[in-house]
Amino acid sequence: MSTLREVLEKHVHDGPVPGAVGLVARDGRAEVLAVGGAGTDDGTPMARDSVFRIASLTKPVTAAAVMTLVEDGRIALDDPVAPWLPELAEPVVVRTPDAPADDVVPASRPITLSDLLTSRAGYGFPSDFSLPAVRLLFDELKQGSPQPRGVLPPDAWMDTLSRIPLLSQPGREWLYNTCSDILGVLVARVAGQPLPEFFAERIFAPLGMNDTGFAVPAEKLGRFTGLFRPGADGGVELVDAPAGQWSAMPDFPSGAGGLVSTADDLYAFARMLLGEGTLEGRRLLTPASVRQMTTDHLTPAQREASGLFTEGQGWGFGGSVDVDTTAPWNVPGRYGWVGGTGTTAHIVPATGTAAILLTQLEMTGPTPPLPMRDFWQYAADA
Repeated sequence: MSTLREVLEKHVHDGPVPGAVGLVARDGRAEVLAVGGAGTDDGTPMARDSVFRIASLTKPVTAAAVMTLVEDGRIALDDPVAPWLPELAEPVVVRTPDAPADDVVPASRPITLSDLLTSRAGYGFPSDFSLPAVRLLFDELKQGSPQPRGVLPPDAWMDTLSRIPLLSQPGREWLYNTCSDILGVLVARVAGQPLPEFFAERIFAPLGMNDTGFAVPAEKLGRFTGLFRPGADGGVELVDAPAGQWSAMPDFPSGAGGLVSTADDLYAFARMLLGEGTLEGRRLLTPASVRQMTTDHLTPAQREASGLFTEGQGWGFGGSVDVDTTAPWNVPGRYGWVGGTGTTAHIVPATGTAAILLTQLEMTGPTPPLPMRDFWQYAADA
């Protein structure tokens, strides 16, 4: 069996990944390793506390924030969201997926909180990004790769969303990404405070996630990594430097992909989900709420039609759930997700396992790249 060092160095020293931090833990004991460089001009080496753009690993955090409001009794899973999101009070749906965006019919029922948590509200990405209603998500809402400085503020963003039709009727189809951004706006409105403040107060401070947020303060920029994409001839190209997009608070704090974090902060979040982290003797979320988050809510037909799940996965709240062992690294019940910036974090509730891999090399599509697959295999075998 390979060691964690061998798994990481295979893709850093012998491959295109500039650097990586890997963490694999079971029963509260963590193995952590940093290899390579942070991808900065001064040649800073990668470190355990290096800060990364975690992209879609934001989604489980947003789902957890929603569940704190559910536990507070401020909103329920079956509640329509229109009282807080009046922009979605009268949604319309394109008549067929490939229809023009103005060829619409009324939605068959209101959008509920459960629809948003399971990404089945009717907004988001199918396998075909060229559909007219989907193109509007990219062109008008700037959905896709995180661009903190290029997105409208929440109220203007929601006003724009209100003029974009649903791609499918509420509850019918799993569609990626957009529902988590809507949830971020919903959390702020239900809580009556900006999303970064709510996350800091209800999630980050209680769990000791001191390096997680929607921007990197000046005193921490020395630990912030560069972001790269695969370039020509096996090399890499810089996408964003430490002093770039995440060096100031964005107008739109993205609940789908806006956070930065570290391996240890994400491990603190994972330990909370595993029931190992407590707050003065009580859990951040009840076991029942965690079970709801980490349980697959899709039908077999919805999993089959999703277009993005090809390796035995369903979807919980904010993350995927392994439902079979199609891939050798799948573990039934494994919950978590991947980030397009080259990040991945999962837990296995049955074994108390957490596995976190942070790199700075963007994914080129929905299929997880080889470094993630090798890391998952190592974690499954550990």
